[in-house]
Amino acid sequence: MADKPGRSLGRLLLPLLLLFCLSHLSWGAGDAVEVRRLGLSKVAEDTLLTVVLDRAAAPRVSSREVSGKPQLVVDFPGARAGRLPSHLEGDEALVKQVVTESASPGGGVRIILDLYPEKPYTYWQKSRPGTRGQTLFILGLKSDPKALPVQARIVPPSEPAPAPTPPPSGKLRENETVPEPSPPREDEGGYQEPKGSVAPGSFAELRRLIPKAARLLQGLEADGWVVSESNRYDRPGRRFSRDFILTNSKYPELVVKIANLPANVPNTPNIDIIMLSTENLTGETATEYRGLRQWSFAKIKEKYEDIGDFFDDALKPLRVKLREQTKSVALRDAAVFQNFLKLACPDNPQVADQVMNHVRAKVSPRFEGVQFTVSENPLTILNLVDFLYVKVYYLETPSGGGQ
Repeated sequence: MADKPGRSLGRLLLPLLLLFCLSHLSWGAGDAVEVRRLGLSKVAEDTLLTVVLDRAAAPRVSSREVSGKPQLVVDFPGARAGRLPSHLEGDEALVKQVVTESASPGGGVRIILDLYPEKPYTYWQKSRPGTRGQTLFILGLKSDPKALPVQARIVPPSEPAPAPTPPPSGKLRENETVPEPSPPREDEGGYQEPKGSVAPGSFAELRRLIPKAARLLQGLEADGWVVSESNRYDRPGRRFSRDFILTNSKYPELVVKIANLPANVPNTPNIDIIMLSTENLTGETATEYRGLRQWSFAKIKEKYEDIGDFFDDALKPLRVKLREQTKSVALRDAAVFQNFLKLACPDNPQVADQVMNHVRAKVSPRFEGVQFTVSENPLTILNLVDFLYVKVYYLETPSGGGQ
């Protein structure tokens, strides 16, 4: 029996409709943001989670507790996962470990930071342009005894987690976890050890590591600063990071700290931080303050009813005194700070005057407006919370070019 014309037309249109839907779904999946790489590092006082994206995206960052264990969660809804490690070791300070989860392609990527309990912290987030159109999302955590406990969202342990992205057929057996990718070779854009006759821990090595700061480093060396300590970290969670401490007998209360975090994945920049700080300040106030900063949450609870009382009654009065004392140091050694800033920000000559104007301002027992961004290129921060410091951030491509 012959088909009716309408039924025949339906049979012809159905495959075309299915083809359209499949192509539309495929296009949608390909258009999703890709979370390509991530790493955890300890840089100076900050723990940094760095996430490499194929383009700009705004993740959701939230805190929660699971079975009494604090977590910080970074969600990229609708994103697809690149070659992400399933697990990263922590920093032995704030973060126990980092776990990544991904739903079916286009279903989203979740990065979970398991935190140590009873360790108050603050965090910040920032997105920076990377190379070849990529974006770096950076989440920074810093230990801070004055931080109030976050209003955590209590999540029952039975909450279902997103299903992991299935591996390509034949690559992994069932229940086998994805291994953390090995460090890239130099020809893949990874960390390149300086070559040539440069002594480890020398200014020559520093200039090779941070070429964009060459003028600043040359100025520090000419003023009599010496590298008193250098460290190299090469383990999961701190891979390839370097730090240096510079001292100068002419300025015993001052110290220069340098952190070098070379890129350990292709097409991402090195992150370098150079800080001039008054944290070598001595005296009864500084000693007592440093001791209180080492108190655990349990010890604070023994002495004070809540963390707010600890901040108001113990830390805050000492911080006001430290601000007065470090202000005096910075004004006495104003030429050191001004020269540091002029060499660090040669294209922003007004930065040095801006910083000194903030330093000269009357110290108030209130703590609003005690940290300032005085330059965005390079990013330069003035901190007046306790030990006064200026901190400069550089981005360097592995080949040596700056951003």
